[in-house]
Amino acid sequence: MRIPRQASPGAEPLLKVTGLVKHFPITHGVLRRQVGAVQAVDGIDFSVLPGETLGVVGESGCGKSTMGRLVTRLLEPTGGKIEFQGRDITHLGTSGMRPMRRDIQMIFQDPYSSLNPRHTVGTIVSAPFKLQGVKPAQGVKKEVQGLLELVGLNPEHYNRYPHEFSGGQRQRIGIARALALKPKLVVADEPVSALDVSIQAQVVNLLDDLQSELGLTYVIIAHDLSVIRHVSDRIAVMYLGKVVEVADREALYARPMHPYTTALLSAVPVPDPKRRTARQRILLTGDVPSPINPPSGCRFHTRCWKATEVCSAQEPPLIALETGHEVACHHPENAPKDAPGDAPKDAPDIGNQPTGL
Repeated sequence: MRIPRQASPGAEPLLKVTGLVKHFPITHGVLRRQVGAVQAVDGIDFSVLPGETLGVVGESGCGKSTMGRLVTRLLEPTGGKIEFQGRDITHLGTSGMRPMRRDIQMIFQDPYSSLNPRHTVGTIVSAPFKLQGVKPAQGVKKEVQGLLELVGLNPEHYNRYPHEFSGGQRQRIGIARALALKPKLVVADEPVSALDVSIQAQVVNLLDDLQSELGLTYVIIAHDLSVIRHVSDRIAVMYLGKVVEVADREALYARPMHPYTTALLSAVPVPDPKRRTARQRILLTGDVPSPINPPSGCRFHTRCWKATEVCSAQEPPLIALETGHEVACHHPENAPKDAPGDAPKDAPDIGNQPTGL
């Protein structure tokens, strides 16, 4: 079982995000006039301490991957603030971000499209050295072979091409490339979702071992709650561009406070037949609203069984109801005291059929 890492008392966040917004414009006509916007990320706040792993979960289309690309500055934010080691990097240009790339790296979701098929493994993994003008003391080839060995690959694979490797091996190549410059922060965008289940555990354990060995800080984006539970110290739950709950791993899984988190956890597969039949599954009604025209107030109120008039009229702020446990809900569950509101809707349908989450 993973032991949560404890940051030193009074430690400053390595990464701090405040009010982060990313809207993708929708244009129409010959003049490309803007007629709307996809509100992919719409005002989120979180921080990550040195040596910590923050897991980010949510349904497809909730803005997780967009958030990861904003944090690594692969996308330009529409609004908000991103601070890394106390420095504002929100609107740094290419030249300003170049030295920061040594400390902030990303592992991409698809190991088949993130590696150039025309380049050898040696060329791919050594690219950061060339781009940053870094000359390893033992030479580039020796350094790359050491990185390949670090991630569990044969150093003799230096001259091979990506098509000669399996999906799990390709992801290890991507991890080696991300670690080449010894970064402080690594954002992993669904690093195991494209891999076979038998390989996922190997890659997850590799990331955990590398964190212990190199002192890395992770932001791991995933939709698999089982994976997130294994690798994370704290977890942030996103829904339709918003962070609706943030808590440490044990508190979130034992006492989820946001109804959406409760619904997500009820859909996690349970291998034990006795526990599976005893557990109640929450079947959410309706579809996820469009990020082009999200609902007013709480964005989850159109599917929530606890929603009242205040939920549709007023957006709930993300506040701490317990130490280290923040939730954005007018009627939180498992909380010391619910927020005031009208009588909730009828309880959701409960059964043993899997949800669409």
